[in-house]
Amino acid sequence: MGVWRRWIFPSLRIVIFAVIAIALVKVAFFPDQEAGNEAVVPTGNIDDQVVSVTTGNIANQIELAATVVADPAVAAKATLVGEVAELHVKEGARVTAGAVIATLRKEIEQEPIVRTDAEGNTTTTTPAAKYRTAQVTAPAAGTVSSLPMVVGQAVAIGDPVAQVAPDTFSVTATIEPAQRFRLTEEPTEARVSVTGGPDEFTCTALRIITPLEGQSSTPDNPGSGATPGGPTVRCAVPGDVRVFAGLGGKLMLPGGSAENALLLPVTAVKGSSQGGSVWVVTADGTQEKRDVKLGLNDGRQVQITEGLAEGDSVLEFIPVEDPTNPGGGNGGGEECIEQPDGSVVCSSVQEG
Repeated sequence: MGVWRRWIFPSLRIVIFAVIAIALVKVAFFPDQEAGNEAVVPTGNIDDQVVSVTTGNIANQIELAATVVADPAVAAKATLVGEVAELHVKEGARVTAGAVIATLRKEIEQEPIVRTDAEGNTTTTTPAAKYRTAQVTAPAAGTVSSLPMVVGQAVAIGDPVAQVAPDTFSVTATIEPAQRFRLTEEPTEARVSVTGGPDEFTCTALRIITPLEGQSSTPDNPGSGATPGGPTVRCAVPGDVRVFAGLGGKLMLPGGSAENALLLPVTAVKGSSQGGSVWVVTADGTQEKRDVKLGLNDGRQVQITEGLAEGDSVLEFIPVEDPTNPGGGNGGGEECIEQPDGSVVCSSVQEG
């Protein structure tokens, strides 16, 4: 028994540990070559997503971030070459439209009067001065915000005698040039919602102002200056709506509506205004590009006015040509489709 404890059991333990160590080395440094060389075969299938042309109602509305602004001061201009004879108001005074702000006068030159008495003596007299007068009136109701003239100051036609700041307000917003494609016709009014202000109201006299090259913003031409974001939308706040300059809000431009219109998701149409193209899936599964005419676009759906019928099947996402594929186009090669998450998936197609 002593031999087993002293020699045999220790030898068995050494052998067992040696086998374990060899096995670990084998697994760590000498893996199975066949398993490493096994080819990975893809098992997923990518099918083109298809949608059908449907009918429904569509309403196009463009929502813009807006600001309430005070209408700019209007100049009361001189209509006579002469001098200021009298100022009827002071700076800060409230005036109504047509109120007299100043009186101008221009001296009329007269010929001297020459008289000869019975004895032949001649006398020359200068007649009393005569003046032509004109009044400068307030172009709008409001507050005289500036009155730079003084009595006796010379003026020319068109010189601003005073500035009148009206009590009216406007709502302004910047519209991106591309958004104007969504307007089938230019609106004349819009709905406005003011943050922390009154209930939603309609502003009128709407204009979309696109500044011309070289044009600058002046008091007589408000909003004409170029803005970094694009053209400016401006409309008048009704007089019975209480607002303050600097308030923010939203301006909703109506872009038209249609009932029982043929509709497709915007992702299925190449183009967003007037004309575009779709990829129709025929009964045998082939795909063909087809030109269509477009109507309203609400940012999610687009109206098809010509080129498709209700129930036609089209690709939900526009095919994207792979620029690295020399066989792209209408022939063989790969067809790439943009997915909703922005990724592009390509699959092989056969010509014809």
